[in-house]
Amino acid sequence: MTKKIVSACLAGLHCRFDCASKEREEIRLMVEKGEAIAVCPEQMGGLPTPRNPAEQIGDKVISKTGDDVTSQYQIGAQEALKMAQMVGATEAFLKSKSPMCGMDLIYDGTFSGKLIEGDGILVKLLKKNKIKVTSID
Repeated sequence: MTKKIVSACLAGLHCRFDCASKEREEIRLMVEKGEAIAVCPEQMGGLPTPRNPAEQIGDKVISKTGDDVTSQYQIGAQEALKMAQMVGATEAFLKSKSPMCGMDLIYDGTFSGKLIEGDGILVKLLKKNKIKVTSID
């Protein structure tokens, strides 16, 4: 059986910046059945929960309070990639719009809710490593 990685918040874990989850039953069931591994790359990069929201601005990831959290995002993405490789994952189901897990559309860095074309830090890394990504709203 092909393993997958999934955003932990989609599996029902309260790991988002605001301590919430965005549980989707089909994703939770994948994890329960052992078909997927839940990862929270932000936590894997050393960021706490709760944490200040962050958005991409160019090549940087900046929190709403102005802190540069780019290195934590890069470390977390590398760790999530390692996990995917360890379990032989060829697919990822990730939370849309996030600066880490968003695919095709991400927030524009103004914290105004406006979306722009782009991929999150983890999505870029997974695509580069030939892991198929599906965005889940």
